[in-house]
Amino acid sequence: MLVSAAPTVAAGLDAAGINDAAAPTGKLPGRPQISASIAKLEILLDRAHFSPGEIDGKLGENAQKALTAFAAANGLSFDKAVTAELWSRLAAASEGPAVVNYTIADADVKGPFLAKVPAKMERMQDLPALNYTSAREALAEKFHMSEALLQALNPGQKFDKAGASIAVANVLDTGASTPVARVEVDKTRQTLSTFDTAGKLTAFYPATVGSTEKPTPSGTLKVTAVNKNPTYRYNPKYKFKGVKSTKPFTIKPGPNNPVGSVWINLSAEGYGIHGTPDPGKVSKAASHGCIRLTNWDAQHVAAGVAKGTPVTFVESTQ
Repeated sequence: MLVSAAPTVAAGLDAAGINDAAAPTGKLPGRPQISASIAKLEILLDRAHFSPGEIDGKLGENAQKALTAFAAANGLSFDKAVTAELWSRLAAASEGPAVVNYTIADADVKGPFLAKVPAKMERMQDLPALNYTSAREALAEKFHMSEALLQALNPGQKFDKAGASIAVANVLDTGASTPVARVEVDKTRQTLSTFDTAGKLTAFYPATVGSTEKPTPSGTLKVTAVNKNPTYRYNPKYKFKGVKSTKPFTIKPGPNNPVGSVWINLSAEGYGIHGTPDPGKVSKAASHGCIRLTNWDAQHVAAGVAKGTPVTFVESTQ
């Protein structure tokens, strides 16, 4: 991931500004800039297991999906405005400040890092691993943040020295994953939801569902295996756009592998729930493997499912 330009930042964007932020006011979304109140909102959603995808300080489509789902799960509604009751419920769903200090560890900066992730899949097959391109990318993903938000919270920081203290989203200590009894993939809304044995919604995620070359199946499949740090195997019969190879090839594991850091295999050949090298594009770009989540969301789902967990595909009315 690369940040091409400095983000537009609202006033008060630091740890204290986010932690002390009140509910965003007025009709949403507002101006396309990083906002302290929106960053706090996204962090609270993430901690409540209603994922906004990449936490970027902006109320994009994925954050709105998560907020709508959280409101519905709590018997409330969200119609482009955050009510006092909705904000109160969200704040009560978890404990601790939204932003905390983190000391960069040796492992965060050790690498090795890639100079660049090849744009073409065929060129990826020659790399020994699809690693992060920088410590900043690794740290942003570790804390579920966009690189732009991480940089805005830490102006002047290069993220390349162990021992440095940085401000990050407080999203790591959210408890163990609840065992998942059923997974539901909404092909229309581009979302994935998990449920417990009582039918209660336990988590909600934005997703990229299928592609033109490899459309999403219908009905119900089952989880057959969970593979962490998967090797990606390209099958030329899918004829993915931009891939010219007529022969199968493999791409080594790594977070920038085409299917990210985890693959949840389903009972239909070549289909699975998986991560992504581009968390900012989830729900906005086609998937090479059926259901794409951010790496951290895919890992959370993987921790809750087991062999035999049913995965149902539905098409809701918008």
